[in-house]
Amino acid sequence: MKISRFFSLCFLVIFSCDLALKPNSQDSIARVNSSFLTLDDIDTALFEGLSQQDSLIQIQNAINNWATEQLLQDGARINLEEEQQSEFEILVQQYKSDLYTSAYLEALVKQNLDTTITNQELEEVYIQNKELFVLKEDLIKLRYINHDKNLPNSNEIKRRFRRYNAEDRNVLDTISLQFNSFFLNDSVWIKSSQVVSKIKPLQKGFNKVLLKKINFIQLKDSLGLYLMEIKDLLEIGSQAPMAYALPTLKQIIINKRKLKLVNQLKSEIVDDAIKNKKFEIYE
Repeated sequence: MKISRFFSLCFLVIFSCDLALKPNSQDSIARVNSSFLTLDDIDTALFEGLSQQDSLIQIQNAINNWATEQLLQDGARINLEEEQQSEFEILVQQYKSDLYTSAYLEALVKQNLDTTITNQELEEVYIQNKELFVLKEDLIKLRYINHDKNLPNSNEIKRRFRRYNAEDRNVLDTISLQFNSFFLNDSVWIKSSQVVSKIKPLQKGFNKVLLKKINFIQLKDSLGLYLMEIKDLLEIGSQAPMAYALPTLKQIIINKRKLKLVNQLKSEIVDDAIKNKKFEIYE
């Protein structure tokens, strides 16, 4: 959004100052001591769609905020001890250096990092870090379906759900649009809290014990019928299965590779600089 000549004239009227102190640029709209604010310094896109009056109010706020910041900085330079200012300058330079080096190393790592992970690597890390994979919550393998109680094919759904062979899986998947909610992948470990959050009848405290054993469960509420088949379970304190720990295992491996690669890249950068006479140590 370009500021109209109308805005510029308003700035000159509202924020007029000693012409002798203004630079030659006609875009300058405010001054604090020897610092000047120009139109280009204000992101006028933020005021897109506002009326002229509202835009002027927002721009005046932006100018006042800029002026406050400049005045505080100037006051700090005058009133803070030189030793403290020197410490701040060192911190600023260090922060700037950290930003540049971190961004550059991150880009180099992204280009060179090998993200391929073998099953052998996963197994080794899993065995070496078993203490990290002790369950703090029950895990369950189950399938469930929630559908309206008055479905005309509810008996067939229950029969196929209980038997659950290859044909049954295909049929239930095909008619899944009839269900209010469902989860049919009973080979995946999930947290018991996720099950309780999805199956409302289980949210009655005593019903949670139903998840403590392998069995078929049928529950009803005002919303419909819930069919559940618990295939397997692991309680708190058990060793987490490797399949469940897989995302964490991959992250551990990738993080170790990143650390190793960063150290390698730093060493190569220094060696290359020495080789090309960009870096020398004088005796």
